[in-house]
Amino acid sequence: MSKVRDRYVTFDNIDCYANAIEVLDALAELLEDKPEANNSFWKRFYEHIPENYAEIYEKEGYKDILYYVCSNVFYISDLFEEYDFQKGIDILDRAELECC
Repeated sequence: MSKVRDRYVTFDNIDCYANAIEVLDALAELLEDKPEANNSFWKRFYEHIPENYAEIYEKEGYKDILYYVCSNVFYISDLFEEYDFQKGIDILDRAELECC
């Protein structure tokens, strides 16, 4: 029997950091495939994200990766949609629904 995921009461069985990592992985993939999309906004965004974000969730003096993903959902979504990056859209939709 699969575990029920419950974000409204307890966030049981939801790994929000794993969701944030998947969003950042998808974003990095898109920016690597479409270097023209990597503008000053994304360069500034990545100043707040640790290079090893899958292991360390925050840089000293900054908020954690979940905060940056959730507070920039609109911009990330807009980028994914602009480049018709369905994989990223799906990952971000799940992260937003479950964790943001």
